Amino acid sequence: MTEFERMAQLLLPDIDKTPEYYENLYPARNLSEGARVVRIAPSPTGYLHLGTLFAALVNRITATSTNGIFFTRIEDTDKKREIEGGIEDIIDGLNRFGITIDEGFVSGTTEKGEYGPYQQSKRAEIYQTFVKDLIAKGLAYPCFCTAEELEQVRENQEKNKIRTGYHGEYARHRNITVDEAEKLIREGKSYVIRLKSPGNEENRITFEDGIKGKIEMPENDEDFVLLKSDGIPTYHFAHAVDDHLMHTTHVIRGDEWISSVPKHIQLFRLLGFKAPKYAHVAPIMKLDNGAKRKISKRKDPEAAVRFFAEQGYESENVIEYLMTIAASDFEDWRRANPDASYKTFKFNLKKMSVSGALFDENKLLDVSKNRIARLKSHEVYEKLCDWAKEFDGEFYEILTKNPDFTKSMLAIDRDDSAKPRKDLAKWNEARDFYAYFFNELYENSYELPENIGGADAVEFLNKYLGIYNPSDDRQEWFGRIKELAPTLGFAAETKEYKANPDAYKGSAGDLSTILRIAITGRRNTPDLCSIMQVLGTDECTKRINDAINSIKR
Repeated sequence: MTEFERMAQLLLPDIDKTPEYYENLYPARNLSEGARVVRIAPSPTGYLHLGTLFAALVNRITATSTNGIFFTRIEDTDKKREIEGGIEDIIDGLNRFGITIDEGFVSGTTEKGEYGPYQQSKRAEIYQTFVKDLIAKGLAYPCFCTAEELEQVRENQEKNKIRTGYHGEYARHRNITVDEAEKLIREGKSYVIRLKSPGNEENRITFEDGIKGKIEMPENDEDFVLLKSDGIPTYHFAHAVDDHLMHTTHVIRGDEWISSVPKHIQLFRLLGFKAPKYAHVAPIMKLDNGAKRKISKRKDPEAAVRFFAEQGYESENVIEYLMTIAASDFEDWRRANPDASYKTFKFNLKKMSVSGALFDENKLLDVSKNRIARLKSHEVYEKLCDWAKEFDGEFYEILTKNPDFTKSMLAIDRDDSAKPRKDLAKWNEARDFYAYFFNELYENSYELPENIGGADAVEFLNKYLGIYNPSDDRQEWFGRIKELAPTLGFAAETKEYKANPDAYKGSAGDLSTILRIAITGRRNTPDLCSIMQVLGTDECTKRINDAINSIKR
C-alpha cells in the first residue's frame, strides 16, 4: 500500500466502494444524437427567484429543442442556510409556471429517475468514494488549518499585496505525511480535504462558452476544499461528481459562476471525467435611476416569482415574456406562429444576450394583455376563478355565485369580436375593472362631462326610460339615442356637432356617456348595450332612477 493509499484509508476508512462501482450503477443514457441533458440545481435557502425561473426555462427549452432531458437536483449541502419548505417552494413554483421536469425532484417531496438520489445531502457516500480515490492518487490531502489560521494567512497576503487563497507556499498542509495526519486526528483536530492542484496561475486555459463564446482565464492553482469537516462536499466538487454520473452534457447557469470554471475544468480532468459544455446566462437587469443593476431580492418584489402569481399574471404569459428575453429571434417567430406553443420554438443559446436583458414590466403587461385578449370567455372565467380562489376569496365568491352571469359579463367585446379589447393584463385588475357588474363592489359615481349640465342629464335619463327596450341590438340601441338627441338640443351625429358646436348642447355620443355613467359610474367601458343586456332590465332601470335622484340633489 502506497503512502497515498494509506492516507486515503486513514481519512475515509468506512468507504469500501470504488468509483467504478458508481460508474456501473449510473450507465450512459440512451438518447438520440445531439440530445442535451441539462439541469438546474437550486439550493433550498429561499424562495424561487426570477433568475432561477429564467435559468430553468432556458434549460427546459434547450432540452426540448434537442429531444433531451431536463432534470432538477437539490444542492442542499449548506444546511445552515436552508429554510423549511424551500424545496417545495422552488419545485412547486416551477410546476406552476409550466416548467416540465423530466427527472429529479418533480414535486417538493417526490423524485423520479434512475440517476438519484437527486439531493446532495443524500449522496455523501458517493462523494467520499471519489475523494478517497483522489487521495489515494496523491491528488487530495487533509488540511487542519483553523479558521483563525486561514484568516491570518489572508491578512498577510493582503498586507504583502499577494493574491489571496490557499495556494503554493501558503498551502500549509499540502505535503503532510500520513503519520502527521494520524497524530493530529488522534489529538481531535478537525480537518477538511483539499484538492492538491497541479495548476499554475501563469498558465492560461480557454473554453468555449455556449453563450459568450471563447473565454480565456488563468489556470487554477488553488487547493480548494473538496469535503468539509462534516464530510459534506463543497459545490465545486459535488457538481463535478453529480454532473458526470448523471451524464449532464451542458451546464447552463448564471454567469456569476464563470470565475469558477478553471476549478471545475481542472476537477473534471483530475477525476478522469469528460467535462460538460458550459454556458453562462447573464442576469436579468433592472434600471435604477438610469443605471443597470441586477434584480435584487431585497429591493425588488418581482425578484420573487410568487409576486407574479399574487399579482395575477398568468404563468404562461410570464414565460412568454421571458422567452422574449431568452431569445433575440423569439418575437419574430411568435409573429409568424401566433398560435404555436413556445415549446416548439427552436431555441439556440447563441441568440441569448451576452450582457443581460432588462426586465421591462410594461412589456410584460403588453404581452399579457395580448394573450388574455385571445382567450374565450369560458377560459377567462376558469383562469380568473382559479386565481381568485387562491388570492382573493371574497372576489371568488362573487364571481362564482352566478357562473352564467359572470361568463356573460366576460364575453362582452370578446367572444364575438374580431378585435377583442385588451383591458386586462393580470387577474388582480379584474375586481376593479368589472366592479360595476356586482352590487357588492359597485360604487355610484355621477361625475358628468364638463359640457353637460345636471338638468340636461336628468331630462335625458327620464326620457330614455320611456324608450328603453332591453331587446335592442347595438345599432337599434344607439339609434334610439340618436332619435332622442334633437329633442333635447343635441346633435344626432358627432360631425354635425363639430361642424356647428354653438348650435347644440353636445352630440348623441355625449348622451350615451350620460347613460354609461348612470349604469356603470364610468365614462369608459366595453360596449354599453351589451353591459345593459347582461345586467338586465330591472337593474338598469334601478340604476338610471338612482342616477336621476342623485343628480337632482
